[in-house]
Amino acid sequence: MPLRYINPYTDFGFKKLFGEEANKDLLIDFLNAVLPPEHRIKTLTFNNPEQLPDNIIDRKAIFDISCTGEHNESFTVEMQKAKQLYFKDRALFYSSYPIQRQAQKGDWDFKLNPVFLVAILDFQYDQEEERQKLYRLVTLRDCDGELFSDTLQMIFLQMPCFQLRESELFTQRDKWLFFLKHLESFEYIPSILREPIFEKAFATAEYIKFPPAIQEVYQKDLMAYRDNRNVLETARIEGEIKGFTKGFVEGEAKGFVEGEAKGEAKGEVRRQTAIARNLKHLGIDFEMISKGTGLSIDEIDKLN
Repeated sequence: MPLRYINPYTDFGFKKLFGEEANKDLLIDFLNAVLPPEHRIKTLTFNNPEQLPDNIIDRKAIFDISCTGEHNESFTVEMQKAKQLYFKDRALFYSSYPIQRQAQKGDWDFKLNPVFLVAILDFQYDQEEERQKLYRLVTLRDCDGELFSDTLQMIFLQMPCFQLRESELFTQRDKWLFFLKHLESFEYIPSILREPIFEKAFATAEYIKFPPAIQEVYQKDLMAYRDNRNVLETARIEGEIKGFTKGFVEGEAKGFVEGEAKGEAKGEVRRQTAIARNLKHLGIDFEMISKGTGLSIDEIDKLN
C-alpha cells in the first residue's frame, strides 16, 4: 500500500505539523485541546529552539518546539519516542530553562509567567497497570494535595494508553490524539475529523504532495525512527529472555539444593526409624529408644 500520510512521531512529521509558522493554528488548536481550560491561547510566537544556560557548564537543552503565548506563557511541546532513564528528572531539568530565562536584572520581585511542558510519549513511563494514565497534569502541591504553585505545569500524554475508536471520540483532545496515533495508517480522512482544522492537518501531512527532495529527507528520518524502535524492541526482548533464563537457572539451582536437603532429612528419619524398630523388637525401653533416635514414644509405639 503506497504511503499517503507521514508519521507524526518522527522529528520531520512532528515539526511539519506543529513547528512551522504556516501551521501555527494547528499547534494552537492542539494546545487548547490538552491545556487546562483556564489557559486557552489565541496567538503564539515560535522561539529559538536552543536554550543555553547562563553558567559555564557546557550543556544545551534542545526543545522540539518552544513558543510563547499571548500572555507571555512559555510552552515547550515535545515528542518523546523512547523511554529514558530518569525521565521525570529530565522533564524537570528541561522545564527549568524557560523559568530561568525570565530572570531580570536589577530590582526584580521574582514574579514568573506560567511555563508549560506538553510531552507526547510514544511509550508508557508508568509501569504499574493500576497507575497508567493517558493524560497526566503535574503541578507543585503540598503534602495535603493543596496547590502550592501553578507556575510550572507538565502535561504527559502516554499514547500507548489511548485506545478510543472513531465512534468514541467526543472531545477535541480525543480527536487530536486519534489523529496523531493513526495518521500514518489512514487511507482517507475519517468522517469524525471532517472539520477545517483537521482537513488542514491532513493536507499538511500528505506525503505525495512533497517535492522529491523533501520526500527523501522524510524517508531518512522515518528510517532512523524505525531503526531506533527496532533496537529498543530487540533490547526489550533480549532483556526478557535473559531475565527468564536467569530466573529458570536460579530456580533450578534452588530446587536442587532444597531437594537435596529434603532428601537428606527424609533419609535420616528413615534411618532412625529403622533403628528404633529393631530396638523395640529387642525389648528395649521406649524412653531409651526415644533418647537415642529422637522419635517420640508415641511414634515408637506405632512401629511394627
